[in-house]
Amino acid sequence: MKVEEKGHTVTLKDTQGDVIAFRDKIEGEYNTFKNQNIVIDITQDADVELKDILSFLSLSNKHRKSKKSFVVVVNDFDFNEVPDEMIVVPTILEAHDIIEMEEIERDLGF
Repeated sequence: MKVEEKGHTVTLKDTQGDVIAFRDKIEGEYNTFKNQNIVIDITQDADVELKDILSFLSLSNKHRKSKKSFVVVVNDFDFNEVPDEMIVVPTILEAHDIIEMEEIERDLGF
């Protein structure tokens, strides 16, 4: 796992190619990242399926309840399959844009 911090956001990148093991590692180290916005980068993983992305759902819900953003970045995926309560995007830049918009919304009280 590669960790990159930028402002109030931490990007966690899977380097092993195993989404489930990566999720388990993040859950184990969650307290380290719980006060920051989180970007989960699984763009290096081949053949990511909906079930892999949905494995982050409970972590996403928990993080978003604490008024922090949680965005998953994945390549070559049908984004219409993802439930509305999760944010899944194709690029890191788009993930940071969404986090910036959510920060503004939180500042405005939405």
